[in-house]
Amino acid sequence: MSQWLTSLSGSAAGHWLAVGLALLAALTHAIFGALQKGKFDPWLMRGAMDAAYGLMAAPFALFIVPWPEPHMWLIFAGILPIHLGYKLFQAMAYAKGAYTVVYPVVRGTGPLVTVLAAGAVFGERFTTGQWLGVALLLGSIFALAGVNLQHAKVERARLWQALGLALVTGLFVALYTTYDAYGIRATADPFTFLAWFFMIDGMLFPFISARYYRKMVNPPALAPLMRRGFVGGLVAYASFGSVMMATRLDKVGEAAVLRETSVVFAALIGWFFLKEKVGPMRGVLMALIAFGAVMVEFG
Repeated sequence: MSQWLTSLSGSAAGHWLAVGLALLAALTHAIFGALQKGKFDPWLMRGAMDAAYGLMAAPFALFIVPWPEPHMWLIFAGILPIHLGYKLFQAMAYAKGAYTVVYPVVRGTGPLVTVLAAGAVFGERFTTGQWLGVALLLGSIFALAGVNLQHAKVERARLWQALGLALVTGLFVALYTTYDAYGIRATADPFTFLAWFFMIDGMLFPFISARYYRKMVNPPALAPLMRRGFVGGLVAYASFGSVMMATRLDKVGEAAVLRETSVVFAALIGWFFLKEKVGPMRGVLMALIAFGAVMVEFG
């Protein structure tokens, strides 16, 4: 399986597989975000999901996939601080602001910086048509956040704090996307990186969540929280695993931009499950986001 996938890197078949993986990551990342923002406190939910996917990854990392090459240990050491920073700022943003306001700002900031970073790190270049698609997609994402901001039923001071935290989270998204793409390309077997990534990434945040849990006045029951965390762990494999594999097969910048169509799925999730209104203006902006993604792909 690993040899077949790596043989597709740089080919037309690899390109279209990467497109499919990036779109799968978009859908599943919106679900992942909704799970973290949904029924339980974001700090607790993130810890439950991390614990689930970390424990599930451990036997694969330790006993099934090939052992990492010596140079990979330094790369793995960078995973914890980068992803921890992302999770901390994301949890703070979700705790402060509405999901449909915070999520578009995070996802709109990340890809622009990622495209620029991919140009510097991997030598990737976008055509004029692709840059127009990026501008349309990101502009529509931020416009969607602005529309959601007008209708958010949260005090303005908290919303502005949430937006600031969302911008920082977006910068961390760009950092981890570029870093993880470098890591998965640095090993012969991409599944080695994925297994060790999920095991390492799931180590720390559960302890932060446990401390938060102990300080709560009315903590929720653990069984429902862990069941939801298990579902989130499975979704994480489809979300983060898909986009990392897409960056192994094809351009990092394109995968990052296509993944941000997740805001369309997030808006639909917010509408159907979190009872947040969409309306005609949001519908138009969602269509423009999708069209921008098409321009990036065919530009």
